Amino acid sequence: MDLRVIERDESELVIEIAGEDHTFMNVLKGALLEAEAVSAATYDVNPEQSGGQTEPVLTLKTEDGTDPLEALERAAGQIKQKLTDFQDAFDVAAS
Repeated sequence: MDLRVIERDESELVIEIAGEDHTFMNVLKGALLEAEAVSAATYDVNPEQSGGQTEPVLTLKTEDGTDPLEALERAAGQIKQKLTDFQDAFDVAAS
């Protein structure tokens, strides 16, 4: 997974997440939207409709002075924890 920051300021982050598709991007967007400090989270898979950009571009907006990179890091941590919890439950169910 390659990340490239396209734009960043104190309340907005636009980042390209190469190599991912709707499956991952929807999970990430959902985790971000669960955070109180996140006012908006969306992604576009083909922002340049004329055949240019095809990697997902995530746009994240925060409020209350929350750094959008910190919000992204927390959301990634929540996803990781949910996956760990699922793996643990699956291992118990499979044994």
